[in-house]
Amino acid sequence: MKKLLNFETGGGRFLAPCEGFACLFKRLLPGQAARLGFTLAEVLVTLGIIGVVSAMTVPSLMQNHQRKTYVTQLHKVYNEMQQAFLQYMTDKNAIDLREAGLTSVEETQNFLKKYLKVVSDCGQDLKEPCFSEAYNNMNGAAVTLGRGWDGASVVLASGASVFIDYASKYNGTVNDKTYYYGAFVVDVNGLKGPNIVGRDLFRMYYFMDGTVDEASGNPYCRKEGLCNGSDLKTLRENKFNASCASGTDGIGCFGKILNDNWEMTY
Repeated sequence: MKKLLNFETGGGRFLAPCEGFACLFKRLLPGQAARLGFTLAEVLVTLGIIGVVSAMTVPSLMQNHQRKTYVTQLHKVYNEMQQAFLQYMTDKNAIDLREAGLTSVEETQNFLKKYLKVVSDCGQDLKEPCFSEAYNNMNGAAVTLGRGWDGASVVLASGASVFIDYASKYNGTVNDKTYYYGAFVVDVNGLKGPNIVGRDLFRMYYFMDGTVDEASGNPYCRKEGLCNGSDLKTLRENKFNASCASGTDGIGCFGKILNDNWEMTY
């Protein structure tokens, strides 16, 4: 529909009838600046700029998103394991995991099946369908998992794979006080990639009070501050610097994530 535009132009003249928004826009903003379209050159330059910016930012955004996904999955396993340990002690009316009886491979296997949602059982082996046949550390070197371990290997309903040693297999001493602990390896997304230690594969430790931490997070250090002259956060950071990138099963990586408030900043 044509509309008559009665804009005065200073000389008392009236403009001719104008059809459509494009015509109206050109009348209101005369000259080259009023063009509604772009030339081919302008479009190509704009697309080129968008392409360069995207090439610079999209990989970083995707990387950050993937790291957040790994940490979210890791946090879920962390919570599931701690809740299972605490429930196990409650059901056994025990003050710690040793007293509750989590001291053998057989009992560890029974524990996993009863207190976690297990969808695949790989016995005592770190193999498919629980774990990939090949892992690398962040420096690119191939690693071998679980040498000398005695425990149970399963896939959880969340898709994470867990291999756990029995409780009290290991012990340590701080200020002449002895503590006991077990360890477990977690691949947060099972057989899916990237299968890199410190990205989707982590080694974690659990102590007899049912808490999960880095190796240095024993109850005496964590609760009483007895950390052999240091503090827990510093010990975690030192272990990360020494072992995470070059290690064989993620020692130190989990502690760094705890220190950084559940963020993968490395």
